Amino acid sequence: MAQADKSLRDGKLVLASHNPGKLREIAELLAPYGVDVVSAGDLGLPEPIEDGDTFAANAEIKAIAAAKGSGLPALSDDSGLAVIALNGDPGIFSARWAGPNKDFGLAMEKVEQKLQNAATKGDNSRAAYFVCALCLAWPDGTTEVYEGRVDGTIVHPARGLSGFGYDPVFQAEGESITFGEMDPVRKHTMSHRARAFALLVEEKFKA
Repeated sequence: MAQADKSLRDGKLVLASHNPGKLREIAELLAPYGVDVVSAGDLGLPEPIEDGDTFAANAEIKAIAAAKGSGLPALSDDSGLAVIALNGDPGIFSARWAGPNKDFGLAMEKVEQKLQNAATKGDNSRAAYFVCALCLAWPDGTTEVYEGRVDGTIVHPARGLSGFGYDPVFQAEGESITFGEMDPVRKHTMSHRARAFALLVEEKFKA
């Protein structure tokens, strides 16, 4: 149950993630709003089991665990890549495709191999989209979820060293470069995470 009257301005917030790339991006997005951020990892909080069947459900699991464990409001992100020709995979399993060592080079090659297999069966689509669900949870158990999406195309080979995860193989609609080649400041104006974050900002940081 959401409580939209709670404000985060000039407060302290736990980022409920152990993913360095996500932590960096979310901290950068929060920087203009005077929020003091600390990661769940820095607080020694364990990673909960993410057994939800949607991005939003997994985001809630992480945020609630961090809020209850820290006694502070917590913000989590569950996001991933959905490829149309692969029936939406890797989807909520995007991180798992990278294996225990979080090798996204391996994950991107897996996507490419499966796309090539789909092409041999007549499906040449390389359309894909990134989804991000942000969940803001409070120590009293209330939650608020904000979702963003950006559509694009899978490219091969991977291009660029910026960003993280599947960014080097994702080219957003209307762009000529991948998220992996894009300056982070520019990416923050258009990514799935930025779009979800814009909804959070409108509600929690508006004047």
